[in-house]
Amino acid sequence: MSAHTGRQPPGDSDPPPEPGRRASSVSAPDTDTTPAEREPVGSPRRFWSARRIPAVIVAVLSLAAVGLFLYDVVSVRAGRPAMGWRRRLADELATRPLDDVWIIVGAAVAMALGLCLVLLAVTPGLRSLLPMRQPPGSRGTGEVRAGLDRRAVALLLRDRAVRVSGVESARVDVGRRKIKARAQVHFRDLDEVRADLDAALGEAVASLGLARRPTVTVHVRRPKKG
Repeated sequence: MSAHTGRQPPGDSDPPPEPGRRASSVSAPDTDTTPAEREPVGSPRRFWSARRIPAVIVAVLSLAAVGLFLYDVVSVRAGRPAMGWRRRLADELATRPLDDVWIIVGAAVAMALGLCLVLLAVTPGLRSLLPMRQPPGSRGTGEVRAGLDRRAVALLLRDRAVRVSGVESARVDVGRRKIKARAQVHFRDLDEVRADLDAALGEAVASLGLARRPTVTVHVRRPKKG
């Protein structure tokens, strides 16, 4: 049996809250921020490229070099003479000094190739994709992540820019952290058009849902008189 029996008015399942605690139990809605601004953004993670083409090139070249050396070693073990290029390479490496020009050039080329491979391994790549913001509570759950192509974003922002009154043509360059918009104005005051462009492009960028919102820079000018 429940302890709350017999004394409650009919139709009321819960006792009314105390007057002094009514205000503390109800939180006022936040009217200063939009739902998109209240979402936790967190640190954006870029998309990593699979690097299939560099991996295939390195694998094919390595396989060809190893296979050629292995064939020559097996031929020597079978009693045949070593290939001429391997004897000549061994003689050059044994007789040339370390300060020789060709030794330095070969070492520089090998080091440059190695640095390129290291950069490909430690950098994410796919710079054309801008990661989008994930919904709250979905981080780390293995769900599909979304991204926007920078060219598509530039096209969308350009279409939004040419809708502004007074804009004759517009060009938008989208980077990972900055967006530069250039517009030609054929009527209206330049300051007014710039303010309208700032507002229109800022609203458009906010509606994209990017994980890291880039800054928007607007430049307006009159067309050159030919």
